[in-house]
Parts: sequence; structure tokens; C-alpha cells
Amino acid sequence: MSENPEIRVIGLTGLPEITRDSDLVGLILEAARRQDLRLSNGDVLVFTHKIISKAEGRLVRLSEITPSPLARAFARDGNRDPRSVEIVLGEARRIVKMDRGILITETHHGLVCAHAGVDASNVPDPDAVALLPADPDRSAADLRASIRERADVDVAVIISDTFGRPWREGLTNVAIGVDGMAPLLDYRGQHDPQGRALLATVIAVADELAGAAELVMGKLDRVPVALIRGYSYRSDGGKGADLIRQADKDLFR
Repeated sequence: MSENPEIRVIGLTGLPEITRDSDLVGLILEAARRQDLRLSNGDVLVFTHKIISKAEGRLVRLSEITPSPLARAFARDGNRDPRSVEIVLGEARRIVKMDRGILITETHHGLVCAHAGVDASNVPDPDAVALLPADPDRSAADLRASIRERADVDVAVIISDTFGRPWREGLTNVAIGVDGMAPLLDYRGQHDPQGRALLATVIAVADELAGAAELVMGKLDRVPVALIRGYSYRSDGGKGADLIRQADKDLFR
């Protein structure tokens, strides 16, 4: 570690509305050039899942959905659109909790979150909602490969989404897709300055980077990509799915 460790978090601005026909990597590289930012080996790019979903066509029109009786019943009790509830049910592997108008689900990816990540915010079409990317880790890998090919740099890529947290107020960004870096930093077996062995300390560094990126992205500022520079990550593999706690280790299932 350097004597004065620091990182920079820079929002990439001026991106247009992303559609399935958008050259997402080209737009990112052009935005970086406009801001006099030349991507470097070791940089981290954090993308909100929403622009990935848009680029991959992961939008569903509400007018094309016929809600089931279950969706209608829950929507009535929670004052929600039954068509949106039906989409959530379709994206869920398991319903964790249905209460107070909120659906906590486990998605097909294994993520436990509200409403299976289905979201209408920042979607221009009022008749559409965005789903999570079908495979966020694959999306991150494809973006990283394209950036390496077109800009001749090796960066890490994180795809983020905003999650709530049990026992804590407020939302925070977390990593749902990762490529090019180890998402977890395992200190187990190392010793603190007093010589005590660390037994359980595994830091979710990809989540921490996603949370830092949100500080320059905001929710209303149309900054869906952030460049993080100066963080020395391990590049020995790993993916976003590594951050999902397996059921046999989860004390709350």
C-alpha cells in the first residue's frame, strides 16, 4: 500500500439515452475522451444495471402482460399495478416475503432483493419496466472484452444495482456482475498489528466500489457509469455470483 492511499471516483457525463441499438462501449470511450480521461490498465468501470438492461433489450411493456389472480390480489392489497407484480413473479425463483406492498424475492440469479429488481425509474416509456440483465457476470465480461479490444486497456467491470438492507435504513449500490477482479478480499489467516489471527474477515470490495460509484452517479443526474482509479484490486478472477451467500451458510433462511 502507498504511503498516502487514495482513490478517485469520476462520473462519466453526457451519455445519451441508451437503447438496444446503442454502441455502449463506443459511447463510454467517447465520454471519457470528452472529459480528458484516458482509460488505463487497473481502472474500474462501474455501470448501473439499468443501462445494461436497456442495451440488452431487457424491457417489458406492461400493456402486453396479463396478471394472474395472485398478482391481482397482491396488487390490490399493496396498491400496486398488477401487471408489474406479475412481471416480478415471473422474475422470481422464490418469494421470500410479501407484506406491506413489498415483494422480497430471490431472483433466478440468486439475488435476494425487492421486486426482483424490476424497476420503472429512468425508463422513458411509461408503459415499460426494466428487468435485471439475464446474466450480469456475462454482461460484465462482454463489456470488459470489448473495452480491451477497442481501447487496448485491461480494466475491471462492475455492474451495480441498488438494494435495501436488513436492519439498516437507506439503500446502497451493490455489485451484481463482476469481471476482471476478485469481488471479495479474504483476510482470514492473516494477523492484525497486535498479532491476532483474523478468522472471519472477508470484505465485499466489489460492493464497496459499487457504493462509492453511486456517490457520483446519483439517481436523477443521468450519470450511469463511473470510473474508479487508484484502487489496487486482485485480478485473479471471480464474479458477482461469488457475493451471493449460499443457502447452507445463510442463518436467515
